Amino acid sequence: MFLIGKKAPSFVAPAVINGEEIVEDFSLEQYVGKKHVIFFFYPKDFTFVCPTEILAFQEKLAEFEQKGVAVVGCSTDTENTHLAWLRYP
Repeated sequence: MFLIGKKAPSFVAPAVINGEEIVEDFSLEQYVGKKHVIFFFYPKDFTFVCPTEILAFQEKLAEFEQKGVAVVGCSTDTENTHLAWLRYP
């Protein structure tokens, strides 16, 4: 199934924002009419998956932001696990 360019479904979920805080009500709706969004999925933290693409997004984050594009990553981990991984890689 090809999903590039398709609208993501509406959802509300806990999330880690900027690697620093957990919010309980994250939604892509906050970007509607304001920014384009790159919404990507990756496997669980602490696994031996190649992080090349994730690191590439991070390295270019300022450029995406200058162009009005938000980068949002999603994994199957809980928000607490993700926050721990960001603090103690």
